[in-house]
Amino acid sequence: MLTVIGVLLLVLGVGCFGYVGYQLFGTNAASHRSYQSERDRLKQQWQVGDSDGEDSDAVDRTPATTIGGNAIALLSIPAIGVTEVPVLEGTDDEVLARGIGHYTKTADPGQIGNFAVAGHRITHGEPFAKLLDLTTGDRVIVETRSAIYIYRIDTSPRKLTVNDTEGWVLDPVPGKPGTEPTERLITLTTCQDLFHSPDRSVGFGTLLKTTQKSGHR
Repeated sequence: MLTVIGVLLLVLGVGCFGYVGYQLFGTNAASHRSYQSERDRLKQQWQVGDSDGEDSDAVDRTPATTIGGNAIALLSIPAIGVTEVPVLEGTDDEVLARGIGHYTKTADPGQIGNFAVAGHRITHGEPFAKLLDLTTGDRVIVETRSAIYIYRIDTSPRKLTVNDTEGWVLDPVPGKPGTEPTERLITLTTCQDLFHSPDRSVGFGTLLKTTQKSGHR
């Protein structure tokens, strides 16, 4: 009997170890493959749109890109080694396994209001693994079909922690519900702890510069 129990415990231990290993390493590998696929697909869409001679004054978004899970932009944060991670519509688990998620009721990149996004800090590609290392003045670069937007971090994620039920951080003017926005803001959110908890680290930034791409001026 002891031998049987020992074997069962061993199998259980190996299974748990394998699960943890997959979560920590396997999901990252799978997500990085998804990043590449989404990035390639998005850039191809941009090239096709440009070759079709779309109106340079048209918004970056088309009906196709507003569908949940579709990529709308590429996000880079040089200070923490984040390079061209796809930003997709929505923030559910499936979306966050494929890139950074855009809170769909917030502003689009470069628009007046609050462009708010979420990303994993651990597992599933962990694009925001070092988000808490951001400091005031660091840049966040968001590229869309027609423009490149550079935001400046004003509030470091290390300095602001909220509960995941506190929706004020997603307001057009964070903390001032009902206020008409006049600035172009970005909000970055991620888990405050390395493992599951309701706490979220939040960083705020302001648009510093917009560069229109060739053919979209």
